[in-house]
Amino acid sequence: MRLTYLLVVTASILAWAGAGAAGPAKKRTGTRAPRSLAANEIEDSTKADAVGPGAAGTRVVRAQILLDRARFSPGEIDGVYGDDFGIAVKGYQESHDLKPTGTIDAEMWPLLNSDAGPLLLTYAITQRDERGPFLPLPRDTQEKAKMKWLGFETSAEKLGERFHSSPKLLSELNPDKKLDTVGERVTVPSVRHSVPRLALRVVVSKSKRTVIAYGAGDKELAQYPATIGDTHDPLPIGHWTITGIVHYPWFNYDPEHFWNADPKQAKAVLPPGPNNPAGAAWIGLSKEHYGIHGTPDPGNVRHGESAGCIRMTNWDVDELSRMVRRGIPVFLEE
Repeated sequence: MRLTYLLVVTASILAWAGAGAAGPAKKRTGTRAPRSLAANEIEDSTKADAVGPGAAGTRVVRAQILLDRARFSPGEIDGVYGDDFGIAVKGYQESHDLKPTGTIDAEMWPLLNSDAGPLLLTYAITQRDERGPFLPLPRDTQEKAKMKWLGFETSAEKLGERFHSSPKLLSELNPDKKLDTVGERVTVPSVRHSVPRLALRVVVSKSKRTVIAYGAGDKELAQYPATIGDTHDPLPIGHWTITGIVHYPWFNYDPEHFWNADPKQAKAVLPPGPNNPAGAAWIGLSKEHYGIHGTPDPGNVRHGESAGCIRMTNWDVDELSRMVRRGIPVFLEE
């Protein structure tokens, strides 16, 4: 989306964000997960069944976790071969000199499986995980502007963002567990946790719908799926630079910047939070009103269009925001 943003983030919000769902992965409290049938299948590295478009189930979950840990983000881990997952597969194949078919085959599985760590962990839900309030968010922009924080609507949503997963998948992994109970031990994906290296440039591809960070020696550090512009607010192709990074920004809603908004609608300043339109982070570009930012709806990255900006999942944009610095070049390409 194009937006005018406020560089207002309180110390308390920054502290919450550092420990919250969309922060960089931290040292987890966890051990190997108890073995259910689904868990065994996800952990099984011996199967080399092809996983291509239309696939769903435990083999997709396994591949999504492995790609996430390799920093070829599949977007939201949900056990379904969607657009985000397909882009991650092709990006991984290209990076490893394989033909970018989009299908994980007997040639690609051994490369993914070289990451031999457990893919699922048992995680004890903490008081911080259950710290709300968890409230339904109003649809009306003016009503949202009256709130102090656009937080998660449910504890499952918060847990999902922490482990890069859809709440539905977490429920399926834990059919007899309560995801809103402190002390409950639940099975969760073991997602990426190493500290990312510093990026020296970022490339946004309109045709591939990817954001790729490159480091020293032009080494590819990470690839993320993104929703990029639309016919009314196309991606501003060109070379720009990062002008600022804000975690959990305030959001200035101005109908003049949205082609489909009622121009008579009042302006509004929306409070920060994971369900703010800019999500967990805003990476501003030298192109006025444009930036790379998060989203309140991680399941819809690449399944729709944005109002000109580059939209990523909250956990992906948070990680990227910690890899870049002001002044780093960003190349927006066809």
